[in-house]
Amino acid sequence: MDQAPGPATGERRRDAGATRRRLLDAARDLFAERGYEGVTVREIAERAGANQALLFRYFGSKQGLLTEVVARGGLEQLRATPPEELFETALRSMLSSSAAGSADRSLEVYLRSIGRGDEATGTLRELGEQYQSALAALSGAKDGALRADLAMAWLLGIGLMRTVVAREPLASADPDTVCRLVVDTLDHLWANPEEGPT
Repeated sequence: MDQAPGPATGERRRDAGATRRRLLDAARDLFAERGYEGVTVREIAERAGANQALLFRYFGSKQGLLTEVVARGGLEQLRATPPEELFETALRSMLSSSAAGSADRSLEVYLRSIGRGDEATGTLRELGEQYQSALAALSGAKDGALRADLAMAWLLGIGLMRTVVAREPLASADPDTVCRLVVDTLDHLWANPEEGPT
């Protein structure tokens, strides 16, 4: 090449990082739109403007790419969010992430991919279990895990109706309105009816 070795190496490093991010962004959006099984590595590479060889070099496999997409979105959200804010944060993220380019579309990926292929199931099940565990800690009731599953079912049901089925009026409802209605009602789920005099 015509460039000196130093700058060329630096440029390649910058390009590698940018290419990796483009592949992650493309995979996130395609998995959210069509589900893990409905997308090929060729489509991901094409959307990212990269070749398939780079996808395999950076992520090892399509499953490795899914793992990073989930870790970058949902698992990062879990680590960064206090449990008492997790449900509303996840709900707001899902309500505002229907457009491509949103930072976290992990719940959409989950909705469109879970149960549709053994390859994706383990990674997505781990995400669901970690959300359930964090939410279960919010209630002091003996059935805290059940309450967390009910909250998760509601969250995923809202996501299904808004982003997959696109049912009106939910599909176009204002995120603040949806959050207010859901979170106000959800407070009753975390209350422990067993508290009080014994």
